[in-house]
Amino acid sequence: MTKNKLLIPEARKGLTQFKEQVMSKRGYHTKSESELKYEVAKDLAVPLTKGDNGELTSKQAGQVGGQIGGSMVQEMIKMAKNNLASKD
Repeated sequence: MTKNKLLIPEARKGLTQFKEQVMSKRGYHTKSESELKYEVAKDLAVPLTKGDNGELTSKQAGQVGGQIGGSMVQEMIKMAKNNLASKD
């Protein structure tokens, strides 16, 4: 369960859909958003499990979050560039 708060709470559904879309392009197909981080962790050989993950290092946690968040940021940059290019 995510603990971060959105500035606009109504945006959560759109962000979730965007995350699923971006990660689907990267080959991750999960039944739910909550399963995505476990699939990414498995691919990165990070021992993320449901429940207590107190033994994870911050580097390991960052690898998983970075893979997901970084992919989203890359896609947003690509979308912005395309948007700017179409205005020329």
